[in-house]
Amino acid sequence: MIISASRRTDIPAFYTDWFMSRIRAGFCTVPNPFNPNQISNISLKPENVDLFVFWTRNPKPLIPHLKELDARGYSYYFLYTLMDNPRILDPKAPSPEISLDTFRKLSDLIGPEKVIWRYDPIVLSNVTDIEFHKQRFEFIADRLRGHTFRCIISFVDIYRKIEGRLKRLNDTGFVLYELNDSNLPDLLSSLVKIAENNAIEIKSCASKKDLTGFGVPAGKCIDDIYISKIFGKNLDLKKDPSQRKSCNCVSSKDMGMYDSCIYGCRYCYAATSFEKAKINHKKHDPDSQSLLPVTT
Repeated sequence: MIISASRRTDIPAFYTDWFMSRIRAGFCTVPNPFNPNQISNISLKPENVDLFVFWTRNPKPLIPHLKELDARGYSYYFLYTLMDNPRILDPKAPSPEISLDTFRKLSDLIGPEKVIWRYDPIVLSNVTDIEFHKQRFEFIADRLRGHTFRCIISFVDIYRKIEGRLKRLNDTGFVLYELNDSNLPDLLSSLVKIAENNAIEIKSCASKKDLTGFGVPAGKCIDDIYISKIFGKNLDLKKDPSQRKSCNCVSSKDMGMYDSCIYGCRYCYAATSFEKAKINHKKHDPDSQSLLPVTT
């Protein structure tokens, strides 16, 4: 069983104490996001966990605990989101300088093959246009050379709640751009070349459009082939049916809960309300079986 920690929130950044508490307890509980009366008990015992996949913008709080995870026999890798968006989009994300420093330290500690760089989601706008992304991607890739071998990119999905947030930015002069056949080749060809120059392979995440012709093959964030290559674990897993049709990830159990990340990224799909996320974060009990109090 693969444990995703987590698509729904940033556990390393905000909930490391809870995570380690659950590791020591050997289980956690997770309510179904669509039916809180349905609660799953997920074993976190080493013999039941093939691998942890950590999704994060800031793994720093978890790094001191990696020796304990190693001693307990767990395998893991990190999907590390590192961008340099303006504060209008990422108001509370760590600065790129701090993120780069943490990324390199983590890579030196556990190996570059276990730290995958996510440059996503790409938002095209008048303040984050094609040239912006080309410049910032190159800035980051150059500084990550030798510290990661894979980068995953994606383009923002404009769900209804995200569309509303971005529209509210119009008063500040923000204008969202569409991704289309006129700007896609320029952007992707540049990103591919930059990645190649820094010995980084680039793959796409849940792309509705086939990007293979631009040199960006479809990837899997939770990747059974990669897991076999890096960890020698040959897992017989199918595509995760709970994810989007365009997502190629294999099945995993997510131990997180929605409306609990407090970064406030304007394009976040995991928060219905930033205020609700703040309130939930304050309610969080690191000794609880579930990440947030379960209300039925």
